[in-house]
Amino acid sequence: MAETFLFGIAERVVEKIVALTVDEVFLAFTVQTDLKKLKDTMISIKAVLLDAERQQHQNEKLRLCMWKLRDIFYDAEDVIDDFKCETLRKQDSINHCNTNSSKVRFLASCCNCLPLSLSLKMAHKIKAINRRLGELATEWNSFDLRQCSDNRHVFRRETISFVDSSDVIGRDEDKENIINMLMKPSEQRSVPVIPIVGLGGLGKTTLAQLVYNDDRVTSLFPLKIWICVSEEFDLSRLLKLIIHSINKEEKCDDLTLEALQSCLRSHLNDKKFLLVLDDVWNENQAKWVELRNLLRSTDGFSPSKIIVTTRSLKVASLMSSIPSYILKGLPLEDCLILFTKWAFNDGDETYYPNLIRIGEEIVKKCKGVPLAVRTLGSLLFQKTDESDWIYIRESEIWRLEQHENDILPVLKLSYNHLPSHLQRCLAFLSLYKKDQIYYSDQVIRLWMANGFLEHPRQNQEWEDVGKRYLNELLSRCLIQKEEDFCLNFTFKMHDLVHDLALDVSQKECKTVNSETEMVDENVRHLLLCDEKLVEVPRVLEEMKSVRTVIIQDVSRRSKIVDKSLINLCVSNFKYLRALELRNSPLTALPNSICTLKHLRDLELVQCKGIQELPNSFDKLRSLQSLNLRGTRLKQLPESVQRLIELRHLEITIKAEHLKEIRAGCWTSLQYLKLHRCFELECLPEGMQYLKSLRTLVLKGCELPNSFDKLRSLQSLNLRGTRLKQLPESVQRLIELRHLEITIKAEHLKEIRAGCWTSLQYLKLHRCFELECLPEGMQYLKSLRTLVLKGCSRLVSLRRSLKFLTKLEHLEIVCCDKINLEMEPKEEEDRDLQLSLKTFELYELYALRDLPQLLLQGSSSTLQQLRISWCPELSVLPAWLLNLTSLHKLEIEYCFNLSAPVEGIDRLTNLRELAIHECPQLSKRYRQNGGEDCHKIAQIQNVVIKD
Repeated sequence: MAETFLFGIAERVVEKIVALTVDEVFLAFTVQTDLKKLKDTMISIKAVLLDAERQQHQNEKLRLCMWKLRDIFYDAEDVIDDFKCETLRKQDSINHCNTNSSKVRFLASCCNCLPLSLSLKMAHKIKAINRRLGELATEWNSFDLRQCSDNRHVFRRETISFVDSSDVIGRDEDKENIINMLMKPSEQRSVPVIPIVGLGGLGKTTLAQLVYNDDRVTSLFPLKIWICVSEEFDLSRLLKLIIHSINKEEKCDDLTLEALQSCLRSHLNDKKFLLVLDDVWNENQAKWVELRNLLRSTDGFSPSKIIVTTRSLKVASLMSSIPSYILKGLPLEDCLILFTKWAFNDGDETYYPNLIRIGEEIVKKCKGVPLAVRTLGSLLFQKTDESDWIYIRESEIWRLEQHENDILPVLKLSYNHLPSHLQRCLAFLSLYKKDQIYYSDQVIRLWMANGFLEHPRQNQEWEDVGKRYLNELLSRCLIQKEEDFCLNFTFKMHDLVHDLALDVSQKECKTVNSETEMVDENVRHLLLCDEKLVEVPRVLEEMKSVRTVIIQDVSRRSKIVDKSLINLCVSNFKYLRALELRNSPLTALPNSICTLKHLRDLELVQCKGIQELPNSFDKLRSLQSLNLRGTRLKQLPESVQRLIELRHLEITIKAEHLKEIRAGCWTSLQYLKLHRCFELECLPEGMQYLKSLRTLVLKGCELPNSFDKLRSLQSLNLRGTRLKQLPESVQRLIELRHLEITIKAEHLKEIRAGCWTSLQYLKLHRCFELECLPEGMQYLKSLRTLVLKGCSRLVSLRRSLKFLTKLEHLEIVCCDKINLEMEPKEEEDRDLQLSLKTFELYELYALRDLPQLLLQGSSSTLQQLRISWCPELSVLPAWLLNLTSLHKLEIEYCFNLSAPVEGIDRLTNLRELAIHECPQLSKRYRQNGGEDCHKIAQIQNVVIKD
């Protein structure tokens, strides 16, 4: 059901009014009075909004009233932003006045007041908003709403310990893994906690039930306790539930906390117990520590265990020091079995092969989530008409009828538990297509353009707030990280979470294609994506409130990507915040685009016809992000330097030199990318004035001498440059965390002690002449990721890598001459405690050995090992069996690898094994007839391809 996001909008508007009345001394008295009235009204409404959001789904009148409020609040924000735009205009007139100081002083004094006509216009708009709120007041007050301090919707969900194991498909391997963890002896007084983490509907509770009811577990733990925690992690309540589970006769409802803890201790009395805490949401560590201390053993190491199920990695990490058990989706084959079980009576599926074929397509929509499979299967139970099945196959899951325990309501619990600001941000992600790769920096820029982010704390930037939001969504398993680049990353969203986002954002976000016939006129964010779109859809002509327009996958021949769309934006979307127009045949931007004074994000990527920008481009004073990558600009005009709010700039330019950056320009610039500027010989003078610059991406030009003055620089990408050596100034960038370089040198300068102490990501890319890694690698104490790619003359790694105890990811690609033999030598090598988690080798044609020193030193942490296109590798070493934490092993195109991994069954944590195009190895492990296939029978996912 569509959400209003009213609390978040109200919070932001009140924030802006407060900032305006504090900072803007030029406001006329009447305007100040009206603004104060608006602020007071909104604060009183905001006080009860949390209660309104909880009640809206049961009260249609309240819900309609909230939609009216939403539109008024949005209009209020637009008016406040008009003030901000006027402030920027006046600031610009001062900063770029070229007359004498007395004239500057005169201009500054004039900025203490608005022109009378504009002041009257603003006052009229605010009075109109106050009047609209007044008209709605009687209806609003009739709902008898109360103040709340927490916007999360508390739904107490009850689960029980019993499960019919015959109803559970595909979780045997997970059950065995958890039981093995339970059987490991403890070496601590606190009760060890095993967290099972995953998306809602994956089957975390079901897995815990399977383990709880296993005979081996029952014999191992004389006392078993099952507690459904749900939303409220209250110590007194939990103690009562635990005591009641141990002794049903115990009367403890009226006991004090002191009496409860005494009663619990007497019942436990150092007994060996298994406690399951199901569905935990608590993120307050102090509350967990209180309970943990009461369960602690008083006599040596605790023999007991706790299993926790949660949707949050943050919850798991504060409750347990051991790695979480991340529950994955079911394989397609198991999903099909489960689907058939719910869609048909026993055996009936054999009569309907046509439905089974359609069912396979339906099951693929569920992406391995058992509850989604069950939901769609139950919708089709005893329906044998093919049209019913086709309807389900063609429908979005969020549009289908669902009951309380079906997939969407269960996922909605995760959404309801989010703070209001994260709810809006998650809903906005519905604007992207399913299965799309999201780029964290791009998403953050769009959130920022639309004002979704809270004001940064001290020493923080807006981008830091956005990253914190994304990390929250990651920890709650609502998005999944794909590739990490230290300061930014890519991520994906599960299709079912995308369905959830579509459901809650129906009146905020809309995807428009050639078949769209109707769009709610108050929708704020649009995605236009369809190659069949040949012109601007007529449904958009009635809209006035749009704030975001993104165009994807539209043909360059389509009129929608020419001036007609910009003309629509100018005429209808006066308050547009973001416009992303890619691959347009535009030959020039119309001057009218400069009237979009609220525009904060403008993207014109691969608009190859654009050679210049409008003369009045500096009127886009609110612009925070400008992406001109892939255009054919001849020069960056002076007007771009006058964009004082600019934080992100990407350009492609056909010029040997860029104009000098003047002091006072681009003081907020965080990100600068010069992309494929082949004619550019050097960076512009004045780079030292970019005091806020954090990320610099260069291709094809030299570095200036003043480079080390960029003291805030955290990320430097020099891939594809023509550098013959890395300048000394780069080592003086003490804040550097991310470094990518291409260099034409046999050796890199030694890394000195004290340099790059914050560096976390290092990539050497296409350094064709490089023969060895630089001296001093041991000083990179913070390094987490090392990537060596296309270094064709590199022959070995340095042994000093053994000192990089924080290194988690090592990737070596297309290094033709490298061999990785690296055996332990010194006594200290025997007890190395390294932290590698992933190790990838690809296209290493001289490789004969794996680096024992690094891998065996990471035996307790290494989770993924990939070996691909290493034709000289003929045997896998016996010490590979020491990698006891290995979860995933991939071996591809290693044609000479013949001997199997003897004792592979001893890798008890190995869950995925993939062998592709390794003829001799595949033959040994093939399921049908392979002589060693029994040795990998315990591995959950095995893929072998010849």
